[in-house]
Amino acid sequence: MKLQTLTELNTERAARRPVIVVTDTANGEQRLVKAADFAADPLRAELAKQLRLGKSGSVEAGGKKLFLNVYAPTARLVIIGAVHISQALAPLARSLDYDVTVVDPRTAFASPERFPDVPLIAEWPDVALPPLNVDHYTAFVAVTHDPKIDDPALLHAFERDCFYIGALGSRKTHAKRGERLKAQGATDADIARIHAPIGLNIGAVSPSEIAVSIMAEITAQLRLPKESAV
Repeated sequence: MKLQTLTELNTERAARRPVIVVTDTANGEQRLVKAADFAADPLRAELAKQLRLGKSGSVEAGGKKLFLNVYAPTARLVIIGAVHISQALAPLARSLDYDVTVVDPRTAFASPERFPDVPLIAEWPDVALPPLNVDHYTAFVAVTHDPKIDDPALLHAFERDCFYIGALGSRKTHAKRGERLKAQGATDADIARIHAPIGLNIGAVSPSEIAVSIMAEITAQLRLPKESAV
């Protein structure tokens, strides 16, 4: 790899922007495709597929055999609320290689004993979230059932274009949430991005089952083509 290509690659990765290095396997020629250029690239369909899968792979295009080396940011999960569901969700997400952070200003809930080996921030969202640099590769889950905590957190998630935003609550609860958020400047498009009731409808009852349904929905949003995502 040429030094210039390596330098650009490292710059994009440091900024948590996906990048793909395309190598012609016949002659070793390489080119780097940045996220901003994916849509206009001749290989846009192949690039999109490999990026969605988060895996490198070989493709054939224009009579050439090419290897697409995918560098995607590590997915993050920010959980607002150190509740029973979160206790099941955090280790499940970590087993899937997500970087997990739990935020809850209620210190009785956000305790190391309840969340071993999981980063905890016992602060209100307006203090806790900005330093986390939440971005498009972040899944965002609000499960406190407390508007004073969940609502400002969701507004932050809208601003940072998280790939998944979910919130606990019934349809009736979510309708009231939507009105509150719109009163604070959220748009109808923002509200439509919230997965609520949260998680896939698998008949989940226990906190562990609900955690599975949430993680399944996050996975679908990350991996499936947009027209197929749940």
